[in-house]
Amino acid sequence: MDFHPTEEQAAAAGLAARIFNDLATHERLAAAGTGTDGELWKALAASGLIAAVPDIGLLGLVLLLEEQGRTTAQVPYAATCAYGMLPLAAHGTADQRARLLPALGTGEAVATGAFPARGGRITASPDGRLTGTAPAVPWLRDATHVLVPDADRALWLVRTDAPGVRTSPVQTTAPWSAGRLTLTGARAERVGAGPAAYEDTLAAARTAFAGLQAGVCAGSLARAVEYTSTREQFGRPLSTNQGVMLRAADAYMDTEAIRVTAYEAAWRIDEGLPAREHALTAAWWASEAGKRVVHAGQHLHGGMGADLDHPVHRHFLWGRQLDAYLGCGSELLAELGAVLAQEG
Repeated sequence: MDFHPTEEQAAAAGLAARIFNDLATHERLAAAGTGTDGELWKALAASGLIAAVPDIGLLGLVLLLEEQGRTTAQVPYAATCAYGMLPLAAHGTADQRARLLPALGTGEAVATGAFPARGGRITASPDGRLTGTAPAVPWLRDATHVLVPDADRALWLVRTDAPGVRTSPVQTTAPWSAGRLTLTGARAERVGAGPAAYEDTLAAARTAFAGLQAGVCAGSLARAVEYTSTREQFGRPLSTNQGVMLRAADAYMDTEAIRVTAYEAAWRIDEGLPAREHALTAAWWASEAGKRVVHAGQHLHGGMGADLDHPVHRHFLWGRQLDAYLGCGSELLAELGAVLAQEG
């Protein structure tokens, strides 16, 4: 395996870092509230960082999402790429790719997904009409299209402005502009054939969001290191206390475990190798270890970490939201065990 980024991937990651650092500032994030930063979304689209995703692959996307996570930038980047750009590029028809990818690449269209599938909640009729609900879909309030798996794990693309589609706001831990999706005989178009497209999309999405969590954790840890290095107690920096050093070291190791498992899963998927268990492993580390890291980041800030307006608290909220969205550790571990038992 080779985790070294290509020249194109490295250039894209460097550009993403500059854009996120310049525009996803604490002041702008505070002003955005729970909504999307429209100016930042336009900047990402204008830079070509959305349209480039099918070319730089899932590993490239993971690198870009790390940069988003470091700043907790409020844009539907992960959702649009994981549930729009990548599945359409991999499983869409020639007509779907020609019609939808350019609009997604320019930011004019925004995609999200009602993932993972929950048995029986959404059903499809023989003529391609969907009925059912998805309780909480990330970035649904911004989306123009939703990728929806039905009870048989077939994939369907639904326009949010189509007849029979209703969305209502949902409050989540992190400000993800989430919503409840209700479908009543909504017309949809099929994406891919059979459950394989669903499994591929789910594995890629889990890996992408694990990469996002790696960035969230890295950002939280960087803030904790900066704070404990400058904050003095009893005449010396907090970072010189052994307990602080050990807590930060544990958080660093957890962050690296999230990163390396996400890289491995992304590399395998890009290479066309079996990766279902690797994506589950990355998601498990992102859920379990991610939760530990953002708790440590907040704890190492002492009383400042309890301030809802402090930047580190935003990392805490994102880390806990990603933990829940990925499925929580025990659920992922049970699924991974079932996969390994089947293969054995």
